[in-house]
Amino acid sequence: MAKNSKYSDELIGMARSLYLKRWTPKEIAAELKLNSTRIIYHWADKNGWRGLLSEEDLESVINRRAAVLADKPNKNDIELKELDKYIDMHCKLIVSRHKHTEKIHAMNLEAAARGISASGTREVGGTIEAIASEGESGKKRRGKRNDISGITPDDFAEFVDNLFDYQLTLREAKIHRNRIWLKSRQIGATWYAAFEALEDAILTGNNQAFLSASRPQSLIFRRYIIKFAFELFGIELTGDPIVLSNGAELHFLSTNTNTAQGFCANVYIDEIFWQRGFTQLKNVAAAIATHSYLRRTYISTPSAKTHQAYPFWSGDEWRKGKKERENVTFPSFAEMQGGVMCPDNHWRFITTIEDAIAGGAHILMDIEELREENGESAFNQLYMCLFVDTGDCVFRFDQLEKCLVTVSNWEDHDVNAARPFGNREVWAGYDPARSGDTASFVLVAPPQADGEPFRVLHIETWHGFAFKYQVGRIKEYMARYNITHIGIDSTGIGGPVCELVQEFARREVTQIHYSPESKNRLVMKMIDLVEHKRIAWDIEDKSIGASFMAIRHTTTKMGGAMTFVADRSADTGHADRFFAIAHAVINEPINNERKRKSGWAKRFTGKNNEQTQAALQRQAAKNQCASHAGTAWHVQHRNDRYTDADFDAGNAVSRNLVRLDRRPLAATHRPTRAGATCEHVRAPRRGVTRPPQYGYQ
Repeated sequence: MAKNSKYSDELIGMARSLYLKRWTPKEIAAELKLNSTRIIYHWADKNGWRGLLSEEDLESVINRRAAVLADKPNKNDIELKELDKYIDMHCKLIVSRHKHTEKIHAMNLEAAARGISASGTREVGGTIEAIASEGESGKKRRGKRNDISGITPDDFAEFVDNLFDYQLTLREAKIHRNRIWLKSRQIGATWYAAFEALEDAILTGNNQAFLSASRPQSLIFRRYIIKFAFELFGIELTGDPIVLSNGAELHFLSTNTNTAQGFCANVYIDEIFWQRGFTQLKNVAAAIATHSYLRRTYISTPSAKTHQAYPFWSGDEWRKGKKERENVTFPSFAEMQGGVMCPDNHWRFITTIEDAIAGGAHILMDIEELREENGESAFNQLYMCLFVDTGDCVFRFDQLEKCLVTVSNWEDHDVNAARPFGNREVWAGYDPARSGDTASFVLVAPPQADGEPFRVLHIETWHGFAFKYQVGRIKEYMARYNITHIGIDSTGIGGPVCELVQEFARREVTQIHYSPESKNRLVMKMIDLVEHKRIAWDIEDKSIGASFMAIRHTTTKMGGAMTFVADRSADTGHADRFFAIAHAVINEPINNERKRKSGWAKRFTGKNNEQTQAALQRQAAKNQCASHAGTAWHVQHRNDRYTDADFDAGNAVSRNLVRLDRRPLAATHRPTRAGATCEHVRAPRRGVTRPPQYGYQ
């Protein structure tokens, strides 16, 4: 350490110790009372602390988080629930690991009894397989790529025993050729489908195909499969597509139908009610699984009844054009919750959040917390498997789906960088929480060029009324992004947040006072952006679309005028994401094609010089002001280095800009001293000397 450094070796050593315990730089700075986190990053880079951090597995993460929560004093209810969940997960992992160890030990004893030596064996999927030798040299043969030989159905039994009830229901329906699973969010549907596909590929050798709305989303299946293979059998799967040693291929595709043809496979189509061009996609999926021994599995949360896939779900597509089918009824919602074969030979299954919790998922989620965080409409759609009826909705689903993009293609935005969006301008919007509602904060990138849409870079929700915490988070985003506008609903409980944010961002804050007129203006702005496809957000964020579809037409109680509503009461507090985005983009005028007038005139040269001088003369005549000597002066000079000759020559004045609408300094009539009667000329601003030709000596 340098001799003149203000940080002692002991302080740096303490920072290093906390860093290796995976404290964040912000937490370290607060603990050691450092003024900035920059020094922590500097020490980490200079001394190579990052290289000392080891990769953490799931169990290590759970243990570390549980230890942090256990040591924290005065834990609230949320932290206690989180601690209980981590303890449950930790216990299950220990039990599972011990069962696996006991099974391996029993197999080793069995192998030893058969006379297989330890040096000539290798472990594959929990079994012991003798490794053949080549020649008298005893060299081991090179292993096959993605070798899954020796894995039997019994090797999957322990994992299957730990599945939730609703996952077992879908597993039992593998005998059906067509399955449609309408399910709640975050109940492990994709996770189970990946396991089922891997099991089928290993045991049957059949190909598997996964179709998702985007390439990154389809790769979620791939990550799950690779993880299953490694954790259950110790096999590292590679390749894209993954080709197993038995010839089975696993393909991971986006909904580009041109890439989803030319092979046969069991096909899994993810989020069908959120994908464009479903009819064509369904035809491609049917072609991939043409052979009678192959399955088609459709998985999705519901969206709107106007989506192309809804007639496929409701049976209207099957009835269409067939008179004998017009009066055929499909099973009820309650019947489908148990899984049922329908008249169109498709097995339908509905799993709500309540069904999932009853089936064992209570260790993963809290339904009451989800009810509080989501409005009634959004909760019913995303968690209770109810489709949105868009009859009186302002935004149709077919319009909203055109706003969905794959954000991984935005190469200019890196969420992990210190400055994720560089120095590009960003607008922010904040919608406060109501009783039983959530506060939402959103970052939006305004367009820089014609044809570029607004881009929703980040959206964050906060529950409760912890105003200072929310303000602190906004301040953190101010430090990372070049935020030039923050639209805040300052009516009611949004007022305290607005007041606190103004302390460090007074120029950036725009207060939005809610009234029927202002709300209509916000909605009309969003209608314009959606209709002209001038806004885009992450295709995987279903909550934004649900928030948009919560906005509805209605009429006022008095007068019957058209207006817009979103149930924002304690029971149905939703659309917060919609209004947060609206608070950000309203910084652009509704008539965005009309250029705003400016009080600043750029200096022109060459052929435009005469036009510029004429404009200056007209403005000077308008602002003409007589001094005590009767001398008129026309241009407010910024300093004494420039004269009218400079203007005539087109020389740069005050950074190439001349303020035309600012009133020049004028003579006053107050006496210079007691008893004096002469007029007094106000002193110029600091650092400014008036040219002598205008009467100033």
